[in-house]
Amino acid sequence: MKIAWCITGAGHLLKESFEVFRTIKKGVRDLAHETSNLKPKTSQERELKITIFISNAGVEVLRMYGIFDKLKEISNGDYMEEIFTEPEQGSSSPKAGRFSLKKYDAVVVSPATSNTVAKIAYGIADSLVTNVVSLAMKACIPVYIVPTDGSPGKVSSEMPYSIDRDKCKGCDDCEPRDRCEKGAIYGAPIPQIDLLRCDGCGLCRELCPYDAINGGVVEIKAREIDIRNVERLKKMEGIIILERPEYFFFFYKKEKLC
Repeated sequence: MKIAWCITGAGHLLKESFEVFRTIKKGVRDLAHETSNLKPKTSQERELKITIFISNAGVEVLRMYGIFDKLKEISNGDYMEEIFTEPEQGSSSPKAGRFSLKKYDAVVVSPATSNTVAKIAYGIADSLVTNVVSLAMKACIPVYIVPTDGSPGKVSSEMPYSIDRDKCKGCDDCEPRDRCEKGAIYGAPIPQIDLLRCDGCGLCRELCPYDAINGGVVEIKAREIDIRNVERLKKMEGIIILERPEYFFFFYKKEKLC
């Protein structure tokens, strides 16, 4: 089984998506370990391969949430288990050509931003992720999409680290700022966090004695146009819409993708 996991620039459902693929990979490794003495040549660990494709915005958001370096737990860099980023792939996205050769059994876009959903819905393929989806559809490879803005009503979304200006005391000797290895905390008297430098390590949160640094949760509401675009995707051949990343487990097991 060879899966392509595509990540776009959404924080909402990002950690949940990561946990789904880490769980799948861990489950296969555990099973392979248990059966290694019995069937070493046919272990699922050798059969399951996960390649990760990341958009420009996805690279930034993965770092903000402290997940980027953890992706190696899922894709170790071997053939068909690489991590491809849009900055490295350039405009032509050469590795997306694997889908024309039908080297993958499934594509999962999770989470999928409203921007990515809109592009796919109207046949635009001008980025790494949308190129992957376009070529996968042409090759009749099933594409599972988890949109962040697919349903009416409000949802709660976890945010990256920020400084609570009501709790911050504006200390002259700010340990979180002084000890941040990425130089992501700046300004005075009340500092700010540069999320493009932050890697989500959480050290600043541990160092602040006033609990002024936290991730926080916000409520977001999908636009009507976003909901319409998701409905458009549902009618497209070869695309399966999932409300949650965890629902991919059903297809992974029930549809015998493994």
